[in-house]
Amino acid sequence: MNEIILIKNGELALKGLNRKSFEEVLAKNIQKAVAPYGPVKVWRAQSTMYVTPLDGTDIEDAVEAIAKVFGIAALSRAAEVEKNMEVILPTVCRYLHEELESAKTFKVNAKRADKKFPLKSPDICAVAGEYILARYPHLSVDVHEPDVTVTIEIRDTAAYIHKQPIRGAGGLPVGTGGRACVMISGGIDSPVASWMMAKRGLELSAVNFASPPYTSKRAEDKVKDLLRKVAQWSGEIRLHIVPFTEIQEAIRDYCPEDMLTVIMRRYMIHIAQIIARRDGALALVSGESVGQVASQTLRALECTDAAADMPILRPVIGMDKEEIVSIARKIDTFDISILPFEDCCTVFTPKHPKTKPILAKIIEAEKVLERDEINVAAMIEKAVNETAVEVIRPEL
Repeated sequence: MNEIILIKNGELALKGLNRKSFEEVLAKNIQKAVAPYGPVKVWRAQSTMYVTPLDGTDIEDAVEAIAKVFGIAALSRAAEVEKNMEVILPTVCRYLHEELESAKTFKVNAKRADKKFPLKSPDICAVAGEYILARYPHLSVDVHEPDVTVTIEIRDTAAYIHKQPIRGAGGLPVGTGGRACVMISGGIDSPVASWMMAKRGLELSAVNFASPPYTSKRAEDKVKDLLRKVAQWSGEIRLHIVPFTEIQEAIRDYCPEDMLTVIMRRYMIHIAQIIARRDGALALVSGESVGQVASQTLRALECTDAAADMPILRPVIGMDKEEIVSIARKIDTFDISILPFEDCCTVFTPKHPKTKPILAKIIEAEKVLERDEINVAAMIEKAVNETAVEVIRPEL
């Protein structure tokens, strides 16, 4: 008996003529996710994807890794056996013994993809049900809400006996939607936004703004730890750490205090776009949510958007904090996000920020930074050139 993993696709089933290319990317992503635990063979047949562990790869590790691969609706461990009821029936009881022993009710679900198999699906269910009841007399049949569903699938090459399905990550395979650059902070929202865009098939790079000595090395490490969690789902992420102190101090020294946050965000977007294009990204990603803070009112977002000439994706824009925190807990970033290491977004926060800034006045206030003695353009070029790059890989 070989034990393999069967993959149930979600949205990929709707991709029509493009489905094959999506499945090819998904297969590569599965192999990458499992690679730290050993090799696997990934193959497709009859609209199903199969994963076979090789050379001692532990199937439990493989299942745990694959459950975080986007593009999969569900997955099941399954025993692969000869298409013969004399082999299938005893294997069912051996392979599912723990589940059947501890259950009170069960049902059998049969799928006969190979129409040459002598028994039809209802007959397979009847024979298997009778066999199981004879060996587990404490069980009773419940076709509506059973404790255990025994699935027997007859395919062209073999028969498969399924264990209980595990919910997959859903979404689309990472790499099928292009690349986006996440403006990552140490807060709760931007890691969640990163995860949500990876779920839509986007490869991720990231940009973080550091303002030493106002921000610490621990704040930088915190961002890396957050990205390691996200990378468990998205794959590796190229992180760009931008030295932002000089620009931030100039904004503080020469711009109106109540406009500091919006102007700072506009310069962050300008720099992030330069880095994004160098990294092959087609959009920026932000963790902003309407009305959550003063810089996230519609007027403020209008002002920051005006600094961009590429799309800014805001997947949490309509979510409240409770909804965002729920996802942060799911992806295990919440406890890291609440560590008390400040990022540059909290540096020089005005006491009374404008909640309804006017774009024309913001642009007028920024003109002071263009003076020769300040020369913010030179500061931006220097910051981009001094940006440190590190590849963040999944935490094992």
